[in-house]
Amino acid sequence: MSVRIAVTGASGFCGGHVARAAAAGGARGVSVGRRPGPLGEHRFWDAAQGDPDLAGVDLVVHCAAAVGDPAPGSRAEALMRAVNVDGTERLLRAAAGRPVVWVGSASVYDPRTDRSLVTEDHPRTGQLNAYGRTKAAGEALALAGGAVVLRPRAVYGPGDTQLLPRLLSRVRAGTLLLPGPDVRLSLTAVENLAEACLAAAGWPPGAYNVADAQPYARDTAVREVLRAHGLRARIRHLPLPVARAAARIAESLPTAEPALSRYAVDQLAHPVVLDTARARAQGWTPARTLADYLASVA
Repeated sequence: MSVRIAVTGASGFCGGHVARAAAAGGARGVSVGRRPGPLGEHRFWDAAQGDPDLAGVDLVVHCAAAVGDPAPGSRAEALMRAVNVDGTERLLRAAAGRPVVWVGSASVYDPRTDRSLVTEDHPRTGQLNAYGRTKAAGEALALAGGAVVLRPRAVYGPGDTQLLPRLLSRVRAGTLLLPGPDVRLSLTAVENLAEACLAAAGWPPGAYNVADAQPYARDTAVREVLRAHGLRARIRHLPLPVARAAARIAESLPTAEPALSRYAVDQLAHPVVLDTARARAQGWTPARTLADYLASVA
């Protein structure tokens, strides 16, 4: 009998890749969420309410999450909390001791301290948006429940609806403004994350950073993304104080999600490199790169 793996949020970007990778490895997949996943059995679950049906499941990979960039304390944070925190509590209760791999985020790391090489012990306070704050609260429950927590950063790849589409949409009149000077950043190919999700079932409980093998120079990576998508645009550097001021103004406007946020400025303007030694020590090796993805796009 093959292993039966439940993937929450399998209709989404990351969950769909995990579900397909599990099937490719011979596992029987169970998509748990509001919509069916790309293949396998579907069991309905609204992560904002009720407990999921995990009967007969051997492993749970929890990818379901409320995503976005609303400011902390905004009305949108209540919905995020219902999914990212309360939903985690209900999932862990339903798992009833089954192994759980909980897909978190490097957004939990404190932006006020140096992140030129971030280990899993980096402080997890001071998050700049509701997403980071609710993911930090959710992962605290997951860790206390004995789960394996993965912390990817800036996940990209086929089917991405967040990272690269947002970047491409910022091109105006042949120009893309980036805050501050060039920096080194970790990115995570969704294929690398999916492989880690399936491998992590055998890892000791705890937190693990997940990213591509090498960080990327921001400006070079952005130019390559633009070129692969057929966009001709100049990259210009917006002074950091100006970018921060613009973000504060945007966040003060009565919108569900600001056009520019302090979180977005922070993530682009400061070096953020994840130390993946802990995951590598478990035998995981990230093989996919941004160049691989862009070659397929081109």
